[in-house]
Amino acid sequence: MRPQDLIQKKRDGGELSPEEIALFVRGVTDGSFADYQAAALLMAIFLNGMSEAEAQSLTQEMLRSGEMLDFSDIPKPKADKHSTGGVGDKTSLVIAPLAAACGLAVPMISGRGLGHTGGTLDKLEAIKGYRVHLSLPEFREILKSVGFAMMGQTADIAPADKKLYALRDATATVEAIPLIVASIMSKKMAAGLDALVLDVKTGSGAFMREEARARELARALVATGNSCGVRTEALLTDMNQPLGYAVGNALEVHECIAIMRCEMNEHARPVLDLSLELAARMVSSAGVESSLEAARERVQRALSSGAALECFRRNVEAQGGDARVCDDPSRLLDLNLREVRVESPHAGFIVKVDAAEIGNAVAAIGGGRTRIEDEIDAAVGFLAEAKIGDKLSAGDALGLLYCRDETQAQSASARIRAAYEIEDAPPSLPNQLIKEVITE
Repeated sequence: MRPQDLIQKKRDGGELSPEEIALFVRGVTDGSFADYQAAALLMAIFLNGMSEAEAQSLTQEMLRSGEMLDFSDIPKPKADKHSTGGVGDKTSLVIAPLAAACGLAVPMISGRGLGHTGGTLDKLEAIKGYRVHLSLPEFREILKSVGFAMMGQTADIAPADKKLYALRDATATVEAIPLIVASIMSKKMAAGLDALVLDVKTGSGAFMREEARARELARALVATGNSCGVRTEALLTDMNQPLGYAVGNALEVHECIAIMRCEMNEHARPVLDLSLELAARMVSSAGVESSLEAARERVQRALSSGAALECFRRNVEAQGGDARVCDDPSRLLDLNLREVRVESPHAGFIVKVDAAEIGNAVAAIGGGRTRIEDEIDAAVGFLAEAKIGDKLSAGDALGLLYCRDETQAQSASARIRAAYEIEDAPPSLPNQLIKEVITE
């Protein structure tokens, strides 16, 4: 069958068979499909969608396009967490050591930030010397000795996904739910997991702003994970304002270490609450505890006893980082930065926040990237002190901006100030961190 036959079938609303999807993925991987042919089929999928069976076949074939990681020699349940990303979303740095301290092996294959969203790998590299580029034998050894390891996707893991993601980005087909599901799950399933917990964000700072679309994505991810034999559940969570206190790589790592040291700023409470719940669901789903309540108690003990912090310390050492940050988180901070107080322009209640604009403001001063090759300034960022529902007077602090010069200070401050909508009356509904739990 020719590539154009598959394109025509999908263009006209037909359903691709497992054999046809396998042909497509092989063609993308080995180059027998030209980029323009693959792009045409992606657009047909974007416009006409895919059935659940098609989406599951696509995930399976993308998974088979590369190497499956075998950690069967590690005598622990394997579990992971994945977030669809948002502004200030740094929970992986807390969840991985928490879950590992509770007896799980957590093989975490993470990504870079792009646009307004931050990436776990970028945050980790804010720790001096920390290596995210590991060989698979190194990754395995750290996972075995520490309990968790973190690295980026290698060329051997779901290579079809790397090629298709670049084409999706270039052809404005990124938002197609079946393609998102296949991209996420092909990488996660390659790690040989027993359980997977997903954090699907919705709101102004999320990839899926509309709650109905985020819910549709969550259900598709859960269905695909369960169909692959991995116990999978998803939490639909709020991203209508930055998560927690810090936005910016070094500031976010500082926030996470403070949480693990039980010294957190109260503004970081949502990060702690969400991290504890996601880690508990990993522990429960993987069978370490027989009930979710027992898993929550176990995770809380791992935090309060210092076991999670010690696990994080051992990971930093194993991956070449400066573990002294665990004893002195201020080592992460650049004292040469300019601190700028971003003030409320008038009195009232915060009713809405454009979280993506805050992320974009930080990215624009070097804290993120708009192109994958852009360099990141790990030190710059914003500490969000005011939250939705807060009552402010004119001149009260929305937060503190950390930047390099006056030009950055003026531009970023103006963007951040404009991202806060302040009205005379409080918001009609309280902000709910966890909106829904989806198990099927």
